[in-house]
Amino acid sequence: MAQKFDTSLADSQATLVDPVAPEQFDFDMYADYEKSFHKRCSSFWQADSGVLVYRRMRVAEVFSYDSKEMKKSLEWQLGALRKSMNYKADIPNFLEPWYGIGTVAGAYGANYYWADGQAPVTKPLFQSVTDALNHNPSPIASASIGKHTLEMIEYFMDKTKGKLPVSFTDTQSPLNSACNIVDISNFMMDTVMSPESVKQLLDQIAGLLIGFTREQIDLIGSNLVRPGHGFASSREFDGIGISDDNILMLAGNSYLDLAAPSLEKFGGAFGEPVFHSCGDWSDRIKVVKQIKGLKMVDGAFSEETDPGYNPAEPFNAFANTGIVVEARIVGNAETVIRKVGKLWKPGMKLIIVTYCKTPEEQEIVYDQIHQICQ
Repeated sequence: MAQKFDTSLADSQATLVDPVAPEQFDFDMYADYEKSFHKRCSSFWQADSGVLVYRRMRVAEVFSYDSKEMKKSLEWQLGALRKSMNYKADIPNFLEPWYGIGTVAGAYGANYYWADGQAPVTKPLFQSVTDALNHNPSPIASASIGKHTLEMIEYFMDKTKGKLPVSFTDTQSPLNSACNIVDISNFMMDTVMSPESVKQLLDQIAGLLIGFTREQIDLIGSNLVRPGHGFASSREFDGIGISDDNILMLAGNSYLDLAAPSLEKFGGAFGEPVFHSCGDWSDRIKVVKQIKGLKMVDGAFSEETDPGYNPAEPFNAFANTGIVVEARIVGNAETVIRKVGKLWKPGMKLIIVTYCKTPEEQEIVYDQIHQICQ
């Protein structure tokens, strides 16, 4: 029977966990657990081909209303780390100081609106790119949203005794960020009418993101795992994960001319850009492959993950490029194995993200993935 996207779920990729207070968490045990993965993560990152399995423990509350309270967010995430140790995998889970996607908008004066039970949102501040350029943004770290994020990192580091892996916050691309600042319909019109102004704004945003990311690195230090946020991450990996969903709103040549340079500037400042988009972006693979320094891409590959999921076969285009394909696959063992069989070919570098409901199912899936990808 074909599986469907469950619209009744608050988060299709979430796992139910019990929150754990820092005082009840064994930090040394998890630190040793994380360390046990370093060698295989390092070997994979430097190899030309291969596969790793990541059983992501995403908690719905962390990415919605409980992101407002850093204490609750940490307790949910510690519960996720504890539970993750029961699932056979190659990459450990980590902490993330997630505080919405309005990071850059805050630098232009935006504040969050919190609807009951929902993630925070911002409203566009400007009607045109020119209006945005006429505004002098503050450093992200001095705006309320950025300041809270840095305080969240400090809180996580303090309460976990500096022993656990921590990633960057949710890093949206300059293009995505601009569409939070400028009315998106007018922004898209400006990509045609005022392309040089668009490039100027995106470059400005890239500079703001670089500055704020360096602030995060200073606080996280050697505990930093990359590329961060929704990507499988490790101290042995590199680059920075960048969500660039609005690539789907631009023609290929327009994207490469207008948006890619700012993404490359931002990602290049931290090793390599790592690309994510929700939805089916398979028809943009040729464009995405032209992003300079690209190290990794992420997509959804089952209908239970995303109703607009990617077909697997086009991603074989990444074989023999050294670019990692991270495939998020919500579904039962049969679904995951079928998708992996379509994704794998010699020369591919795959990270398969699973959401198996039980440790027993996860072990079966893990073993079969490694049998297929040889």
